This record gives sequence, structure tokens and C-alpha cells, in this order.
Amino acid sequence: MLAFENCMADEQTEHQHAESISFAAFVLSLAHTAAVHFGDIPDPVSGERSEPNLAAAQQMIDILALLEAKTRGNLTPEERQLLDQILYELRLRFVEASKPQSRIITP
Repeated sequence: MLAFENCMADEQTEHQHAESISFAAFVLSLAHTAAVHFGDIPDPVSGERSEPNLAAAQQMIDILALLEAKTRGNLTPEERQLLDQILYELRLRFVEASKPQSRIITP
């Protein structure tokens, strides 16, 4: 019986932990990761900005788009607005980052 009680206690702890993570926090975490891949903010591990990795940034955008498609009809209006706005901004940022850099002076 003790093993069953321990299992139930573990499940309750995991359930409480899952409740502390909000949908908005999850979406913002994915958007933050995309910003790191764009080189817009420092990597949280190294503390340094890395060179843009557009393939990785696109993957994060694709994950957010998949999340949007799979949660359609199940989000609050606030969650829907947050996800739509983040996707819009990241897609614009991707287009901007994909443009070739123009130089005023050519060496």
C-alpha cells in the first residue's frame, strides 16, 4: 500500500507543477527561444548573442504555428490574442532577417 501512496503523492506533485506553468508562459518561452535564434537577445546559458540561426528560428515559428492549429477553439480570447500576436511578430522578424544586408559602401 505504501508504494501506491507514494505514486499518488508523486502524481499530485506533478499535477501541481503542471498547473503552475501557464499557456502564456509556455508561448512566451518559445518566442524567447526564437529571439535567441534571431540573435536579438543573449543566449541565457552563455550570456552572449550568437549569430542568427534562421533555420532554428523558423523551427520555433513552425512549432508555435502547430500549437496554434492544434489548440484552435480551445483557448481563451487572451491566449488566442497572445499567440496570434507573437506569431505575427515573429513572422515579420523572420522576413526582415531573411533580407540580404545592404551596404552603403561596398569594399
